[in-house]
Amino acid sequence: MKNFFDNTEIAFRLKSDAELDRAYFLFKMIAHQPLVKIGTAMTNFAIKAHLPVDGLIRATVFDHFCGGVSELDCMKTVDALYTAGVCSVLDYSVEGKETEEQFDAVVARTLKLIDFVNEKEAIPFAVFKPTAMGRFDLYVKVGDGSKLTSEEEAEWERVVNRFNTVCKKAHELGVSLLIDAEESWMQKAADSIVDEMMMKYNKEKAVVFNTLQMYRWDRMEYLERLHKKAKEEGFIIGMKLVRGAYMEKENDRAEEMGYQTPICESKKATDDNFNKGVRYMMDNLDIMELFLGTHNEESTLLVLELMEEKGISKDDNRIWFGQLYGMSDHISYNLAHKKYHVAKYLPFGPVRDVMPYLIRRAEENTSVAGQTTRELTLLAAERKRRKM
Repeated sequence: MKNFFDNTEIAFRLKSDAELDRAYFLFKMIAHQPLVKIGTAMTNFAIKAHLPVDGLIRATVFDHFCGGVSELDCMKTVDALYTAGVCSVLDYSVEGKETEEQFDAVVARTLKLIDFVNEKEAIPFAVFKPTAMGRFDLYVKVGDGSKLTSEEEAEWERVVNRFNTVCKKAHELGVSLLIDAEESWMQKAADSIVDEMMMKYNKEKAVVFNTLQMYRWDRMEYLERLHKKAKEEGFIIGMKLVRGAYMEKENDRAEEMGYQTPICESKKATDDNFNKGVRYMMDNLDIMELFLGTHNEESTLLVLELMEEKGISKDDNRIWFGQLYGMSDHISYNLAHKKYHVAKYLPFGPVRDVMPYLIRRAEENTSVAGQTTRELTLLAAERKRRKM
């Protein structure tokens, strides 16, 4: 299939000249890894020192990568995206919570978000992270098969109940729920809960979606095992395929602790593994629904080619394409223009609380070969086009 992602007029149709200039400036800064490190250190210092930097952050990096500070604050962006045929996934991107009270507050917030999403055609999915529902170290211990104390067993039961409360609500309202993946050493325990939720709530369609990080060489084995279970137990698999965002942390921990890294040996191996997962799911759409979370043009085109080969309609609700807000607009808007299902991940939350997410986005862009260069090339082309 011909690559049609170079149409910058469609890609940046919602950006004013000022917003286009800001995006170009931001990616220019992100292209320089030393600047990202300095900027990250300065931002962390300013926030810890309670310096009045919220306005500056909001006017630059926050407004480019985030939808707002609350659900209602996001609606202007949500509505604008929807005029271009692009849906939104509201992602409350506050991280680093560790107490039972904080976890319960996230559940209440997510239930409220599901109610909010249910009323908005432009927002077909809700989303949360496993560690928003329970302690990271507890996931690790459960995944390792370590013996839990009676207090930890009660704590783990509360984690499972939080998942169930949210998934039950999503099922009742018919809202699809994306559950993000995190570090490999906690993911086994998270997978066990999500599998249970799929068995319970995905009897007729995919309400609950797990996330597969395909930069891990062992994830195909999990998908094949889950497929077998789905056929035996009679449920639909919902799966978001991504490459992954914790590569340096994964490799560093593996080296430090002396075990084989779960990360594929090369970029090509990751791409091959990702595309293998794509083909596997596309061959089994009778029992699977796919949310393709990628900024990679080749993988996106692969799905389009497979849809064409198999005679699958562009608006088939079993296939969605997703990109992060503020990135890869050339993929999102050109797909939407051709009437495919597209959704932007739209992070939101208080400016200071969302900073860990924003810092990870900046670091990810510096580490992914070609990502920032591609963004800059397209932005430069559109700036030039508008001046002609």
